[in-house]
Amino acid sequence: MEVFYYMVFGALGVLVAAMELSKNNKDRINTSSAFNSFKNNYLLVYSLMMAGDWLQGPYVYYLYSTYGFGKGEIGQLFIAGFGSSMLFGTIVGSLADKQGRKRACITYCITYILSCITKHSPEYKILMVGRVLGGIATSLLFSAFESWLVAEHFKRGFDQQWLSLTFSKAIFLGNGLVAILAGLFGNLLVDSFSLGPVAPFDAAACFLAIGMAVILSSWTENFGDPSENKDLLTQFKGAAVAIASDEKIALLGAIQSLFEGSMYTFVFLWTPALSPNDEEIPHGFIFATFMLASMLGSSLASRLLARSSPKVESYMQIVFMVSSASLLLPIIMTFFVAPSKVKGGGISFMGCIQLLGFCIFEACVGIFWPSIMKMRSQYIPEEARSTIMNFFRIPLNIFVCVVLYNVDAFPITVMFGMCSIFLFIACILQKRLMAIADKPKTSDWSQQLKEREGEDEPLNI
Repeated sequence: MEVFYYMVFGALGVLVAAMELSKNNKDRINTSSAFNSFKNNYLLVYSLMMAGDWLQGPYVYYLYSTYGFGKGEIGQLFIAGFGSSMLFGTIVGSLADKQGRKRACITYCITYILSCITKHSPEYKILMVGRVLGGIATSLLFSAFESWLVAEHFKRGFDQQWLSLTFSKAIFLGNGLVAILAGLFGNLLVDSFSLGPVAPFDAAACFLAIGMAVILSSWTENFGDPSENKDLLTQFKGAAVAIASDEKIALLGAIQSLFEGSMYTFVFLWTPALSPNDEEIPHGFIFATFMLASMLGSSLASRLLARSSPKVESYMQIVFMVSSASLLLPIIMTFFVAPSKVKGGGISFMGCIQLLGFCIFEACVGIFWPSIMKMRSQYIPEEARSTIMNFFRIPLNIFVCVVLYNVDAFPITVMFGMCSIFLFIACILQKRLMAIADKPKTSDWSQQLKEREGEDEPLNI
């Protein structure tokens, strides 16, 4: 492995350690022992859930290829996952608000475990079922757990500012440290122990089962709006009215979709960007480096969120601008460095510069997650939190499906340019959100829904 990879990884490691060790009282939030116990319980569960997710990611494509499926068939399987998340995500999100967030989290564990079990079969139809189950589980992972946390946090009377501490720690551990350890553990199972590409999925199922046991034994149930026996259609209408009646919620949804759509596209693009001529690059080590950069971002976010100034709406404008510039780097480099045409070998000079830019983008991802969670806790109404959060994922999943379907139709520079433009638009929308952040809502969305139902008018959004 080239020295360059060690240098980047080592530099990021030093920065993360320095960031954590140099925190002073201004960067820390004084909390109660009851909150610390609650926070640690959630962080344990969230880390186990993310371990179950991260263990699978690096080996999905590889497993399908070992079963003899081609690029087109594998692409269809991936599209099925994102498509099911889009089609069923809003439904399961609404059920989480109606039937209980704890039940939804348990459903996530069961659904994802079943998805892992299907990986033992080389049958295309069974694998397709597994992808559909995985898509449903992903929707629950990114809505039910956060909804449960926010509701339980306020139900127990904890300070609102303390919520940002849980968010930043969850991303630091779940999307950083756990991701690195999961990548190394998966590599150990597949390469060192020679257990085959299905072994990480079995390990993931074990972690999910442990997490489910912790949820069953220690979590209490909470709901969105249990006062009325609303059907799913009424919940959908309520979520749609909430988004339409409050510009802040609509802006937040657009910002989230633009950023996450660019992020998921980046996941597919970084490998061909760093090895356009089939250069030999250590994918696992680079993935671990990206996760370390994400940890650096979440560590910085924890400092920012612990202070009253600058506001999250303010500094996120800079984050989106920096992330837009970082994904523009592959295009800029083509004007200054002649692309190499030599097949094989180690990473090129252009690849080294791009890797540094990609680490900056991953640091922005680390800042984004706890910050968007903080804004969601402020702006999204509790009654339909899971439903609205999954509404936000509909355009995201459509975008990713379109990208996957046309991944070979456009040059990689065009794809990066598109992502950079989306991130720049997110920056503009974030500026607008900052301008109206303190503006009170003009009307109550739930009252609007009752008025619409009473007049039996069609829902105009």
